[in-house]
Amino acid sequence: MPRITLRQKLRYRFDNSMSKGTVALIGYLFLISIIMILVVAAVVVVTGIAPEEEGRPKGFVEVAWMSLMRTLDAGTMGGDTGSWWFLIAMFAVTLGGIFIVSTLIGVLTSGIEAKMEELRKGRSLVVEKDHTVILGWSPQVFTIISELVAANENQRRGCVAILAEKDKVEMEDEIRAKVPDTRNTRVVCRCGSPTDLTDLEIVNPHQAKSIIILSPEGENPDSKVIKTILAITNNPHRRPEPYHVVAEIRSLDNAPLARLVGKGEAQLVLVEDLVSRIMVQTCRQAGLSLVYTELLNFGGDEIYFQEEPRLVGKTLGEALFMYEDSCLIGLRFADGRIALNPPLATRIAPGDKIIAISEDDDTVVPSGRSDFGIDESAIREPSPRQKQPERTLFLGWNRRGAAMIRELDSYVAPGSQVTVVAERAEVREELLEKCKGLKNQKLSFRQGDTTDRKILEGLQPTAFNHVITLSAFDTLDPQEADSRTLVTLLYLREIGEKAHHPFSITSEMRDVRNRELALVTRADDFIVSDSMVSLMLAQLSENKELELVFADLFDPEGSEIYLKPAADYVELGREVNFYTVLEAARRRNEIAIGYSVRAWANNPEKGNGVITNPDKSARFALTAEDRVIVLAESD
Repeated sequence: MPRITLRQKLRYRFDNSMSKGTVALIGYLFLISIIMILVVAAVVVVTGIAPEEEGRPKGFVEVAWMSLMRTLDAGTMGGDTGSWWFLIAMFAVTLGGIFIVSTLIGVLTSGIEAKMEELRKGRSLVVEKDHTVILGWSPQVFTIISELVAANENQRRGCVAILAEKDKVEMEDEIRAKVPDTRNTRVVCRCGSPTDLTDLEIVNPHQAKSIIILSPEGENPDSKVIKTILAITNNPHRRPEPYHVVAEIRSLDNAPLARLVGKGEAQLVLVEDLVSRIMVQTCRQAGLSLVYTELLNFGGDEIYFQEEPRLVGKTLGEALFMYEDSCLIGLRFADGRIALNPPLATRIAPGDKIIAISEDDDTVVPSGRSDFGIDESAIREPSPRQKQPERTLFLGWNRRGAAMIRELDSYVAPGSQVTVVAERAEVREELLEKCKGLKNQKLSFRQGDTTDRKILEGLQPTAFNHVITLSAFDTLDPQEADSRTLVTLLYLREIGEKAHHPFSITSEMRDVRNRELALVTRADDFIVSDSMVSLMLAQLSENKELELVFADLFDPEGSEIYLKPAADYVELGREVNFYTVLEAARRRNEIAIGYSVRAWANNPEKGNGVITNPDKSARFALTAEDRVIVLAESD
């Protein structure tokens, strides 16, 4: 075994110290400078070559100071006088100083560049408290940030911290381009893997008020989401209090595992299930997607919970009229149960909270009014209506299609028909396997290219009650799939206009930019995309109690939102206030939350005709094309 020499040991220790970086290098340069100055000063003083000053030779401290000045500034030597030996000594110090200072500048420059590069990588700790953490990156992040900025408007300081496997500067540049005004909310980006425990600590999740986990793009995104949930709930440094985690899960099959690792701390937004339900409800009621968007974003009215002691002992039907600036939609009972549009004779007990649509939580306040100005003569009595069979046309296909058809079966009348047109022949087998046991619909399939105008004309889309175009995002690139959907949508619009028979079209698109492009062409064709999921993620991150509200709202069982003909509630063309509409709906065991004006359908400044939570005292008149927005058990 070879013997380790002293020289090798010293070299090893020197290498270890040098590996500590800029601080170690500066320390060595400082040490060399001190040694050089002290040695030269000692030589000059001992040999007596220093020039005299006021009849006495310079002392050690004075010579050392002279040496230091020449080390720092080479020009100082120009004024030196004395013997040649003294000048040579000062020249040596100056040369050493030039070497040391130039080296020091290089070390400092490299150190600063390294620090800047480290900062650019986004690896420093986020020292925040009660902030919102977003884990992962997708196009949805911009919608979520915009919503959180709106939600934080009434706070002095808000913060959103993002951790993703993406360059920090790139993230910041994209956010500045898509969300230029973050107002009083700071957006902090950090680079790292959300599934890595060390990287996760960077965004300080243990002091966050909520954590949003985005589904990444690419293969098997749910596995990464589940691993991220596990990294939070099983973190060795986790806090004792439960986390508020909101996670996006794409496939229903992965939901049980996500709930298992979430340990009751993770609220799941099931994308396929949610979008399927919204698509089905929207296709049957033009304008419903605008109502959902209004309720889910923070730009207008939202859903709030409020305990009001003055309502204890009163029925929900009585409480409906006690709010001028808010619309009650249900109750959260003291035991945690949620009921939307429960029997209006339900009495409010201590500990119960009302669920209301309002502009802000501080506007959910009883008005104290006793005279509501209800026009009894304008109210139309309810008349039974027989549900008629419906025809629905699906153009294109993706993995959500079968779930939509099954969901649609819960709403339509017996004898209804659904036709699916897709380019892939294997869709027929999928329909036969996944759409067994339909009770109210007869299913048919036709193979064809949905971007072919001749095929679309041959289908006679104007003969269908509802037309749904699906994005083939699971078999094509999302951008290409959205482009095909857009082509189909444009052809359908032209066919409807040429036949002077406009019909309801619901289009699905993945990329919010393509959704906005389609909306520019005409706003009354309502297009549902992942932006709806983004809105829900933001809402749940601010209020976890909304999970049960959304579950009830999008479930075919119980009450849902419907847009019903205004003529069924009040006399057309006659000015009434919303209290009158509210009373007309109450007599049907429904809750009115707004109305839709057809004449404003293409006017974004008027909400494209959808008015939720209106001023109940303001008077207005409705026409035969207008609708009343209600919570009801059926249409």
